Amino acid sequence: MLTTIVDYGSGNLHSAAKAFERMAGPSDRICVTDDVSVIATADRIVLPGVGAFGDCRAGLMKVEGLYETLQKTVIDQARPFMGICVGMQLMATVGEEHGTHDGFGWISGTVTPIRPDDPALKVPHMGWNNLVNCAPHPVLDGISASAYCYFVHSFHLKTDKATDCLAQVDYGERLTAMVGRDNMVGVQFHPEKSQAPGLRLISNFLTWTP
Repeated sequence: MLTTIVDYGSGNLHSAAKAFERMAGPSDRICVTDDVSVIATADRIVLPGVGAFGDCRAGLMKVEGLYETLQKTVIDQARPFMGICVGMQLMATVGEEHGTHDGFGWISGTVTPIRPDDPALKVPHMGWNNLVNCAPHPVLDGISASAYCYFVHSFHLKTDKATDCLAQVDYGERLTAMVGRDNMVGVQFHPEKSQAPGLRLISNFLTWTP
């Protein structure tokens, strides 16, 4: 089973690859690549991302055929997909960081600035925080409903449909920590940096059959 971690010039690729390799089963192969012909054959696809929404989108669009390949494999062929951090945000309809930018439109919603109601809470939201309002989902199996995960972000995805939000985090307001529908999941936190809960989530994803 081939899992590709998409390299489009944005993302914590080394750490993510190491975490996925650690949790991979005997038949799993983890490949970091920007080769669309390899991504097109993948059984599972992971899209990381760090930085600004618009920059990540622009970097992805510069890789010839990558967006079209993601649309075909994830939407048309329904292969399991995980977006991480900005990779999750790109699943949204639109992002509002440094202007307005189109997302993939896979999860209906808008990526908006974090505006905590407590002035003592600084932006970016950075560090460990516990999940709340976790919905039942196979990728969350075995993970505590209040598990602590590692976040670094200034924007979050406000979903239009409550059912697309699988977990939240409280940071002066309720922020989306995880989204999902059908064969897709996305996490705002970094599972590769979230110790046991993050590794369990990766392991669950590698065995998930939506």
